[in-house]
Amino acid sequence: MNASVVIMFLAIVSLTLVITYFAAKKTQTTGDFYTAGGGLTGWQNGLAIAGDYLSAASFLGIAGAIALFGFDGFFYSIGFLIAYLVVLFIVAEPLRNLGKYTLADMINSRFEAKKVRGVAALSTITIVIFYMIAQLVGAGALIQLLFGIDYWIAVLIVGVMMTIYVLFGGMTATSWVQIVKAVLLMIGTIIISFLVLAKFNFNILEMFSQMKTVTSHGENFLNPGLKYKDSLGTISLMIALVLGTAGLPHILMRFFTVKDAKTARTSVVTATWVVGIFYVLTIFLGFGAAAFVGSETILGANPAGNMAAPLLAEALGGNFLMSFVSAVAFATILAVVSGLVLSGASAFAHDVYGQIIKKGQISDKQQMLAAKYASIGVAALSILLALFAQNLNVAFLVSLAFCVAASANLPVIIYTIYWKRFNTSGAMTAMLAGLLSSVILVIIGPNVFSPVEGAAIFLGEPIFPYSNPAIVSVPLGFIGGYIGTLLSKENDLKQYAKVQVKATTGYRETGN
Repeated sequence: MNASVVIMFLAIVSLTLVITYFAAKKTQTTGDFYTAGGGLTGWQNGLAIAGDYLSAASFLGIAGAIALFGFDGFFYSIGFLIAYLVVLFIVAEPLRNLGKYTLADMINSRFEAKKVRGVAALSTITIVIFYMIAQLVGAGALIQLLFGIDYWIAVLIVGVMMTIYVLFGGMTATSWVQIVKAVLLMIGTIIISFLVLAKFNFNILEMFSQMKTVTSHGENFLNPGLKYKDSLGTISLMIALVLGTAGLPHILMRFFTVKDAKTARTSVVTATWVVGIFYVLTIFLGFGAAAFVGSETILGANPAGNMAAPLLAEALGGNFLMSFVSAVAFATILAVVSGLVLSGASAFAHDVYGQIIKKGQISDKQQMLAAKYASIGVAALSILLALFAQNLNVAFLVSLAFCVAASANLPVIIYTIYWKRFNTSGAMTAMLAGLLSSVILVIIGPNVFSPVEGAAIFLGEPIFPYSNPAIVSVPLGFIGGYIGTLLSKENDLKQYAKVQVKATTGYRETGN
């Protein structure tokens, strides 16, 4: 165990705990816990969104995917980046105007039905669990590599720490941890990219030329088809990545941490710049790892390639840079999982317990207590599932969360805002069709069943051929909402008019 590794990790952990300590003093009400009281500025929330979005999948998973599969690994970067355009132009402003704490609040602004709120909460919790597993897998692999401790112990350490942040600091602590982490992550990524470019004489064309010969794949390394040989499977993955962000509960929740829709829009613009620069730099992370670390070393450290970036940092900058990059990666995971726990806990405490079980008759103190208990429950379940997913690439795991978000949440968001005829039955069928189809197709697909021993959870032939089922489940979500609406006689045109005014202007009636 290297002393610099220990020092860097302790510094990061100490910084985040100090942030949590001061945030805890400001977290007095439910609004403070869920949305930091809506007091973040545009640039602060933009950095926090970037910090929330640039997860272990981005830093660890994508670098590994590009290092091992070249162009095909970069699909994740392209999809994740383009997704922000969907958020900016379609979702951000109306969502901020219509919602309060959660996605279900936004939907419920038009459909005051407990069953709609309940299904929305179920969808949120499902997405959170998928995403959490990815982060914990990345964290476990990272700490296992650096400290030589067992994977399950590493996962438990991260799980306990993230729960502490949420329990005591709420959204304020989570936001500032994400801001600090976003800045540190960009610094680390820029340093590594600079060192990689220096190896290629600061000539990008020379880098691409050399990458044709440094791997065993030859020129195919720079061409599509190395990993994703089926065009429909590739399209399915891109559908999930591009459309999924607009339905991710922990990203959508961030729009409630600012005072108005204009600030929410500014947040997305800031986040898009930060995220865009980062994803361009993932090319250098992946190519550098392929050239200066090698696929055998990467796979030896982790079968899914998740340790490519830390290993590249060690190859280029020694133990100190590896320690810094690893500590930043650890902060990355802590920040993201804290936001995920918070969004999952709010779905249960606010939507299920507060609005469905208690029928809105719940005090701030009761809801805060319920949220904290829910935080512990979400964390415990995620830790348990992550123990069985050690050998899966974290970028791939996150793509499954994006698939569920695009299939179950995005259709109902778009229909709620833009379709006059849409009704309660349509909302229910849209969410259930998207949620059930995406989860079922994953279960019967090649992620769970494979004829190659050790390649999936179970040995056997998959029924569904594609790793990511978005090409089927996303259309089913939209079709389900359309058919459910047409088959129902419900009509809420008057409520739709109110929603349109509120979504466009942010105007709220007194007491609403």
